[in-house]
Amino acid sequence: MVAILLLASGLSSAQDGGGSSLLFVGTSQGIYAYRFDAASARLSPLGLAAETRNPSFLAADATRGRLYAVNEISDYKGASSGAVSAFAIDRSSGKLSPLNEVPSRGSDPCYIALDKTGKFVLVTNYTGGSVAVFPILDGGQLGEASAFVQHVGRGRNNERQDGPHPHWIETSADNRFAISADLGLDKLLVYRFDPGNGSLVPNEPPATKLEPGAGPRHVAFTPDQKFAYAINELGSSITVFSYDPRRGLLKAFQTISTLPDTFTGDNTTAEILVHPRGRFLYASNRGHDSIALFTIDRSTGRLTLGGHFPSGGKTPRNFTLDPAGTHLLVANQDSGNIVVFRIDAARGRLARTPEVVSLASAVCLTFVPPR
Repeated sequence: MVAILLLASGLSSAQDGGGSSLLFVGTSQGIYAYRFDAASARLSPLGLAAETRNPSFLAADATRGRLYAVNEISDYKGASSGAVSAFAIDRSSGKLSPLNEVPSRGSDPCYIALDKTGKFVLVTNYTGGSVAVFPILDGGQLGEASAFVQHVGRGRNNERQDGPHPHWIETSADNRFAISADLGLDKLLVYRFDPGNGSLVPNEPPATKLEPGAGPRHVAFTPDQKFAYAINELGSSITVFSYDPRRGLLKAFQTISTLPDTFTGDNTTAEILVHPRGRFLYASNRGHDSIALFTIDRSTGRLTLGGHFPSGGKTPRNFTLDPAGTHLLVANQDSGNIVVFRIDAARGRLARTPEVVSLASAVCLTFVPPR
């Protein structure tokens, strides 16, 4: 009887992917699924998980088995808007079943995140210059927006900062604040977030300014929430902030380049992540086509450059860490490939593995860990 139970358990584990994680990849053609085995660093393709228009950023609710995506388009049902899509995850096959779709309330949404309760998604509309919050209903579907804020202003760069262009929004660890990086305004805007009704109210002060022309894109926090790091797309730099979680207050105290001193070509940055252990920070360069490594001084939050590692392709728009924090996976948009690196636990350095998969226009990588 014990043998039979063990066999049945093994079969169930195999059908569900065992200890492997699901990886969903947003592309211009839809969302694709893979299984990732950390022991072998192998990616096993599961095919097209869902057809949906230009899902440029994804957010997963692993507990409830749902995936949410922004559809980065500028015309939705005749309106100047993008869309936000909800899916149910089939863990055994990696397939996504559509739940519903709602207008994003602005053109070209480019970022989506769940609040810490998993009851709301927060979205940035890049071209529309706005941010919005959508409630998640009992079945996982999205409701109509519970909050909408139109950003106003412009930056120094006439080509890229002709108006507001929010590129990132997430709630703080305690879910009391929502912070948005606006590339067009050179600001991090802070809102008081109400997890009961999904509202956004400007904080006091309502924003923190960066250097003119910096173009903040994404933000990453240390695990202890003492420090925040904004990657500046136009300035190819990282601005370091201290963070006061009681008041939602950010104060800048360091700016450091993401590029080697010898680089003279064109470059824009894209993604930034802090390793879960809080010792290392990674940032991607598009042009130099590299992942920059920085070490974090845990007491001061200051960054020190630790090296550059070729991304294994062209235009690393997004990268992510596997759930164990042992591997870094890079989506190279223009070369159409995903490259897997091992992380040196002691020094944070990246070692490229032989694992490379081809996938056209891969722009976002999102893991769903095993149960």
